[in-house]
Amino acid sequence: MNPLSSNIENFWDNKTRAEAYSQLEFPNTYYLAYRDLPKIISEHVKGSRAIDFGCGTGRSTRFLKKLGFETIGIDISIEMLQIARISDISSNYQLVTNGTYDHLGIGKFDLVQSIFTFDNIPGWVNRINILNGLSRLLDSGGKLILLDSSPELYTNEWASFSTKDFPSNWNAKTGDIVYDIMLDVEDRRPCEDIFWSVSDYHKLFKDAGLSLDATYKPLGSEDEPFNWVSETHMAPWLIFVLSKHSF
Repeated sequence: MNPLSSNIENFWDNKTRAEAYSQLEFPNTYYLAYRDLPKIISEHVKGSRAIDFGCGTGRSTRFLKKLGFETIGIDISIEMLQIARISDISSNYQLVTNGTYDHLGIGKFDLVQSIFTFDNIPGWVNRINILNGLSRLLDSGGKLILLDSSPELYTNEWASFSTKDFPSNWNAKTGDIVYDIMLDVEDRRPCEDIFWSVSDYHKLFKDAGLSLDATYKPLGSEDEPFNWVSETHMAPWLIFVLSKHSF
């Protein structure tokens, strides 16, 4: 089965996975995903209205709130949202379906944040429809910040992940399923992600009518209090800053 054209089950939409993920904050490799975001956001985003796309159990939504954003967290996982609402009763969390976001407010938001979400979204057409729907929410100067796994994450060892048991990852092409094991939670069952090359991310953005403003590849530093494995010389994450084409 080719995930480029299929609708795979939402891997995190079960109670055990959702509860395990809800316990994470910013440990180890995850620290690098969030470390530079405040500076990146401050440099590129004007205003304080935000959507957190794929908010899961609310970690990324709480992160934006602490930065001063009035944030709506949206997700397709009922299990994840139930935990988010219990953990953060003061926030606005909403269940959505893929690509259908106009009810949130067309042209109303300064930032749409997506952290790790596209690692689990199959299909060119599906991704384009979702990006189109999200871009409609942005005002004229709004930004979409997309953070996902680098291709290298699936073929190396990390403080938070192991991939050595999955040699098939080395031959992955855009749309293929790849595997890793999360080391920061007790649930050590393999996680399924969808591989996407950098060049195909660029093509995806172009097809969705988005301009790529900047790309960041966060690296770990030896003076940080973590037992880095590959992080000091290889970026586990890619951070894309995107805006709508102006015509």
